Amino acid sequence: LDQHAPAEGCRWTVFDKDLVEKVLEDHNLPTKLAQFMPEDRVSQIQDMMQEVLGLHPSSWTLAHQATETILKLAELGNVILIGRGANVITARLPHVFHARLIGSLEKRTERIRELLQLDQKAAAEFIEKTDRGRDRYVRQQYRADLNDPMLYDLIINTDRIDCEAAAALIGEAALRRRDV
Repeated sequence: LDQHAPAEGCRWTVFDKDLVEKVLEDHNLPTKLAQFMPEDRVSQIQDMMQEVLGLHPSSWTLAHQATETILKLAELGNVILIGRGANVITARLPHVFHARLIGSLEKRTERIRELLQLDQKAAAEFIEKTDRGRDRYVRQQYRADLNDPMLYDLIINTDRIDCEAAAALIGEAALRRRDV
């Protein structure tokens, strides 16, 4: 993507785990609030109690601020947004390309095990917790289903297509979409 950027110095930026920090920065919020913004939040009661005690703004407020930041980044362009419902938030923007990587639990576990240096069980638990959290977050905040294929322009099965080929396919498809 950087090789095809429209202008010199207009490099692509990835926002993944650092997307929360960007939200906090954009809204002049203390970095300690990051702990209250996980995608895997389970207890709404605990969340409400912490809000009542003044430990953090409401989850709705934090999600709204995340939405504002994601839309701002998407409008700036040349960004890759991962998580926080970015695909749902930007679904109606005509210049945005949505890709989803899928794969079997077995292959995903193998990749996470290598990447994070975890044993098989811990890697599988990490994936299941992350998937459950993302799904719950998007359902709760945006009333959407991450598994809805209509949310994506391209879905790639990483059991059959390796990471480099997937990146090339996504890049080429995104560039073609931009040029249409």
